Amino acid sequence: MADSCCESACGSEVAKADPRWRRVLWAALIVNAVMFLVEMVAGAAADSRALQADALDFLGDAANYAVSLAVVSAALAWRARAALLKSLFMLGFAAWVFGSAVLAFVNGATPDPATMGAIGALALAANVGVALLLYRYRTGDANMRSVWICSRNDAIGNVAVMLAALGVLGTGSAWPDLIVASVMAALALTGGVQVLRQALGELKAMPRGVEQV
Repeated sequence: MADSCCESACGSEVAKADPRWRRVLWAALIVNAVMFLVEMVAGAAADSRALQADALDFLGDAANYAVSLAVVSAALAWRARAALLKSLFMLGFAAWVFGSAVLAFVNGATPDPATMGAIGALALAANVGVALLLYRYRTGDANMRSVWICSRNDAIGNVAVMLAALGVLGTGSAWPDLIVASVMAALALTGGVQVLRQALGELKAMPRGVEQV
């Protein structure tokens, strides 16, 4: 039932004119921009790579929502191109996180678990709220799907950050923090590949000349 409702509401031509979609994107953009600032400061203070990675993920999502707002009324070809650009950003984020985890391993710093847990819980609440707003649009075109995938992955990542905080507290080691940072990178990698494939598929399926619109 939910899927059929979403299909009727999220069709390419209907959803792009849906004012509720714009409002949801604006709300998601504001939440992610604020949480980027909060997590970046907290991640630096706690020396947590997982929190810093999550902060950059919030920044990337804020940029994604801004791009989605810019193309929400555009033709499907431009929305597919926007999704393609966002997928490349997600893949780039994954590469950055993996590199950050390697550097943290070399440095051997241990993060503060209390800050990790508290900020992780706050980030989870923010992402669950955004995910609920975006849920009805999860089966739209590649651009809409990319927004939903980002939000879903963020909520999963926040749970992982909280588990890492417990791991750091229990072991006194940075390993849980580094493992979670790597898991978040893997989520960004798989999500980016999904969006990339759908965007390329939409562009490929368009009749000759339509992709130039």
